[in-house]
Amino acid sequence: MLRIAMANMHCGGCAKGVRASLSEAAPGAAVIIDLDRRQVTVAASDAGAIIAALCADGWDARPASP
Repeated sequence: MLRIAMANMHCGGCAKGVRASLSEAAPGAAVIIDLDRRQVTVAASDAGAIIAALCADGWDARPASP
């Protein structure tokens, strides 16, 4: 599971956009969105590809601190 910090994810509309980006980058992967913490957890193994795909769609995505 990857935890990704999403600095510019603020609302339900943002969460919907993040889910759309992730459905293309990691089809079928389980996604958990925590708006309060501005974090996304994705059941995927290639963090670089996931973060690159989110950034390409305009999201400020970074690996989350442990």
